[in-house]
Amino acid sequence: MAVETLNDASFSDLLKEGGSIAIKFYADWCGSCKLFSPKFRRMSEDESNSGIRFVEINAEENPESRRLAGVDNLPFIAVFKQGVCVQGLATSKEEKVLEMLKDIA
Repeated sequence: MAVETLNDASFSDLLKEGGSIAIKFYADWCGSCKLFSPKFRRMSEDESNSGIRFVEINAEENPESRRLAGVDNLPFIAVFKQGVCVQGLATSKEEKVLEMLKDIA
């Protein structure tokens, strides 16, 4: 499944739908965010993660989403299940994100 790009309004709507969501918060100037993007996309295409929606949100342009996830550094990965933030972590390490995905699978 492709990574969807959301904003504050569409993220709020997605949370109301429930389900499992993995979010990558980024900024256009963030080099680590750019380097992590292919890994995040690969995770979204992995069949073992087929029940999880993968989205990315520009942290600088979407303060409400950033607040809901508790973003404190970039890149920041947050996982939500049924509209509730289960975990959030500032990381670009693939193995850490895979551990987080297990919590919402």
